[in-house]
Amino acid sequence: MNTSIARKQLSLAVACALTLGFASGAARANDFRPATERDLVTDTRTQVWKNGYGECWHSGFGPAPRPGAECDPNYVAQRVEPAPQPVAVTPPQALTVAAVAPAPVRRIEKVTLDADALFDFDKSVLRPEGRAALDGFVVQLQGVELETITAIGHTDRFGSDRYNQALSDQRAQAVKAYLVAHGVQSERVRAQGMGEAQPVTKAGDCAGGKNAKVIACLQPDRRVEVEVAGTRTTQ
Repeated sequence: MNTSIARKQLSLAVACALTLGFASGAARANDFRPATERDLVTDTRTQVWKNGYGECWHSGFGPAPRPGAECDPNYVAQRVEPAPQPVAVTPPQALTVAAVAPAPVRRIEKVTLDADALFDFDKSVLRPEGRAALDGFVVQLQGVELETITAIGHTDRFGSDRYNQALSDQRAQAVKAYLVAHGVQSERVRAQGMGEAQPVTKAGDCAGGKNAKVIACLQPDRRVEVEVAGTRTTQ
């Protein structure tokens, strides 16, 4: 008897399913949600009823379930593309700008040294004060790429032209010898005398004969000019 009742219940369920199934149709590709036991028609063993196409029968409760492999033999799962991996952004490297070395500047400088400080009157031997003055000049040459150094001797008007020319030559040579002895290359140094030909004082400035007053007045004419040509790198 239990078997007969079960068959009647099954027949009734099938009839209901057929009545509702024609209205709602089998679960297809346009379904909207996953199937549950209430949505599908099952037998007493909870096996899902399917049509001849292998599709599950919908019980008619609620909207049709979403298609899936269980109720659609032709179902092809949609591929879910993985979320793109975040791209690591490398911060821009700080640009290192090489410091531009300053260009060397060519300079020509002239230094005038008082002959009375360098030499005794009418002499060509350097005095201690003269050597100290040239030591300071050598210090100033540090950092200079030398081209030439020219030492030019001058005298006042007292004495003959020949005598003054020789005295001015000797004094210029004394300055050159001292510079070379203190590290300046000999080939870079020139020495020449100009005698009394290029005085600094003007005519009439120191009128009179050879006396202490006039000799003191003519002091600017007794000199050694040192001209330096070279390049120095500016900071």
